[in-house]
Amino acid sequence: MTDTPSNDATQTRCGYVAIIGAPNSGKSTLLNELVGERLSIVTPKPHTTRNRVLGIITDPNRQTQVIFLDTPGIIDKPRYRLQEVMSDEINRAIADSDVVLVLFDLDRDHAVTHELAQALAEHSSKPVIYVLNKIDLASEDIDMSAYPPDTIPISALRQLNLPMLGDAITSALPFGPYLYPPDSIADQPERFFVAELIRETIFDEMRMEIPYTTAVSIDEFVEREPKNYIHATILVDRDSQKGIMIGKNGVQLKRIGQKSRAKIEEFLGRQAFLDLHVRVKRDWMKKDATLRDLGYLER
Repeated sequence: MTDTPSNDATQTRCGYVAIIGAPNSGKSTLLNELVGERLSIVTPKPHTTRNRVLGIITDPNRQTQVIFLDTPGIIDKPRYRLQEVMSDEINRAIADSDVVLVLFDLDRDHAVTHELAQALAEHSSKPVIYVLNKIDLASEDIDMSAYPPDTIPISALRQLNLPMLGDAITSALPFGPYLYPPDSIADQPERFFVAELIRETIFDEMRMEIPYTTAVSIDEFVEREPKNYIHATILVDRDSQKGIMIGKNGVQLKRIGQKSRAKIEEFLGRQAFLDLHVRVKRDWMKKDATLRDLGYLER
């Protein structure tokens, strides 16, 4: 194999891989580990991913470019408009993909969701790769007969068996030219990832239902010296949530801002000034207009 990526369509493979599975099964962790960058937010709480996140990896040794579509966790029965939109994102990712990667979670009993993910994948008529994640948590030998044949056991967090998974993905992809420059890792703008990092911090810092009724809007993103200027708004559903988010004397919001800024600066590789505010927008999760403004629905 050559060390320089070739774009000869007769030699290279390229295609889209949709990662689907139960909430909190490790889809975002897997995407981040495969791409080698922090593209999807990762928290211990389910339903953190709301949009499709596109991550790109070009492997010169396999002469393969993989475009991963991370998706929201599968919801058996959506309860409000945002969850309906998240479910639509999963279906759209499957339709747009060349390969569907179904991620099972060893650590949790997601039997219904696992069956739904398997059914969605098989109904698509696309090549399907089954993966069992979190094998590092097993205290005894895993009964692989409980999963579809050829399911690949991995640990995304511990990077166990990822080369085996890479080989399986390569074999399933069609031959064709690369669709992105070899050094590309994502197609979303920086402001998208900045909003996601702020939202990740909210999930880590806030308890109970608050994070699920929260969205982040980047109102202004200016590259300037010595620091980038970022004006961001945290949307909440009720006045009481605004008070909790800000905290007594603004302590909670300040903590969220400080931790978010550290993540943002690490991601951007440069200093940033984060101007963070909280605004109440009632029933934003149920309104198509607001969901479009936030990028959850296409315009």
